[in-house]
Amino acid sequence: MTIQEYLQRNKLITDGSFGTYYAGKYQTDEIPEAANTEHPDRVSSIHHSYIDAGARLIRTNTFASNTVLLSSDWASVEQNIRAAIQLAKDAVKSKDIFIAGDIGPIPDTSSPNTETDLLAEEYYQIARIFAEEGIQILTFETFPDMEHILPAISRIKKGYPLFIMMQFCVDQFGYSASGLSAKKLLEEAASVPEIDAIGLNCGVGPGHMNQIYGKVDLHSDKYLIALPNAGYPKRLRGRQIFFNNNTDYFTEKMTELSTAGIDILGGCCGTNPSFIKAISSALDIRQSVKSASILSHTEVEAYKKKSGFFCQEDGTVKDKKLIAVELAPPVSANDEKLLEAAHFLRNEDVDVLTFPDSPSGRTRIDSVLMAEKIRRSTGMCVMPHICCRDKNAIAMRSLILGAHINDIHNLLIITGDPIPSLARQTVKSVFNFDSVGLMKIVRDMNQEYFPDAPMVYGGAINQGRRNLEVEIKRVKRKMEVGAEFFLTQPVFSKNDADRVRYIKESTGARILCGIMPLISRKNASFMKNEIAGVDVTDEIIQRYPEHGTKEEGEAVGVAIAREIIEYTKDFADGYYFSFPFNRVHLLKEIRKSL
Repeated sequence: MTIQEYLQRNKLITDGSFGTYYAGKYQTDEIPEAANTEHPDRVSSIHHSYIDAGARLIRTNTFASNTVLLSSDWASVEQNIRAAIQLAKDAVKSKDIFIAGDIGPIPDTSSPNTETDLLAEEYYQIARIFAEEGIQILTFETFPDMEHILPAISRIKKGYPLFIMMQFCVDQFGYSASGLSAKKLLEEAASVPEIDAIGLNCGVGPGHMNQIYGKVDLHSDKYLIALPNAGYPKRLRGRQIFFNNNTDYFTEKMTELSTAGIDILGGCCGTNPSFIKAISSALDIRQSVKSASILSHTEVEAYKKKSGFFCQEDGTVKDKKLIAVELAPPVSANDEKLLEAAHFLRNEDVDVLTFPDSPSGRTRIDSVLMAEKIRRSTGMCVMPHICCRDKNAIAMRSLILGAHINDIHNLLIITGDPIPSLARQTVKSVFNFDSVGLMKIVRDMNQEYFPDAPMVYGGAINQGRRNLEVEIKRVKRKMEVGAEFFLTQPVFSKNDADRVRYIKESTGARILCGIMPLISRKNASFMKNEIAGVDVTDEIIQRYPEHGTKEEGEAVGVAIAREIIEYTKDFADGYYFSFPFNRVHLLKEIRKSL
């Protein structure tokens, strides 16, 4: 009998936690997955205990079987997984029990700006081992999102007819570590045809999981999963210990979840065979036949934007080139010069003022607070930059809520510059996610909190990246998660312009080309040698007089800016100006080319 055939008529009871049960049973802090090769008898004993308690599905002891958590090479990881599979097979021999290959999150140890295709590849290779060994069910559990596993799921499903279970971990308020809501996570998973069952595990106890599911209006042809923790742990001598002896309460809440329509029920951290025995004895596992012809995938209703790109009320883009000007918040509490610059630009037909978020990892006035002061002072449209370096998902969501109630509806979302090396001993980066992850959070908040006045957000383009195809892939990914526009790094040459043109042709993105009118040879040399991502050529530097006057230097900057506009005006949707030392008066001369 296949798991699909079983689920057509029955609820499925799984095993409980392997890791916390192993740690308590054997009084050890060693990683449980190491036991697959070092203490196979322990693994077998736990599998048998759960089967005897009434579990009809057991998971292989492979949650942390990957190169990062095992600190091993791939050959050792493969050996570990195959050993775990054999132990599970031996435990269910001659019994009508299902085995699921268990896959947990692989920690992303790459830098925020590094492509992480290697993670997707390792997930696929892990899944492939299970398929080769005849395991017909895979469970991806305790994930905060599906960022790196969807490619692996798609690839493995093309080669093998596997039953795929996708489980997310959320907190008491229903949000994952990536800042996404349970509703959003389950809706996204429900829309993936290769996934057969979706749900939640870990993170919360049965009461909170019941409440979270109660807020999710999910109508799907997917089977639904609930594997809560026994409760919440306490720290004892540096260890997380579950003291819960609450099988009656656990069973009561699991019964409520079953009645509400959950198909696959079991336990996560803190649960042991006594919990599984209690729910398998109490639950009526019979259920009505599920019919995919009656139920359809959850449809995510697309919201309509009522405030468009750069504050335009009708949601349309002006025919003229859009103009954005960056004003760098000061490093002190003196904002007089910035206010003067903003008031000057108010009369220059500028579409939006942008404010970077402590670039280069050096403290400046907060970009959102600066943007709000300028908005109130000038009435202009503002767009703070939001980087992922300094805040976790909780702080980010608070920041975005605060921006919205202050009528800030445009954001530039970037991963952010690293903290300078000398400060790293005392100042720690957060990087809870990269720009794509933060865009997902804002997209989620648009649907949950701002359906009538959503945030409009865009991203950055680094046309100087050595492998331009990687940058194109990033742009497309950002567009998939809702990015509506892009600002490039400053363009200083025809080659730079041609690379931006190629990105535009490859993606169809709405692009504002970066223009930085450098004001002297010293300024140009500094940008070339000190600022990452800015490609100032030697030819550009030579165009500035070695000992030129202020006026001569500015004149060269204006001339180069006009040339860049000529190179790009056939494809650019607008221009993003960044003036050294806030010399915004140069815009008057440059705009004669527009």
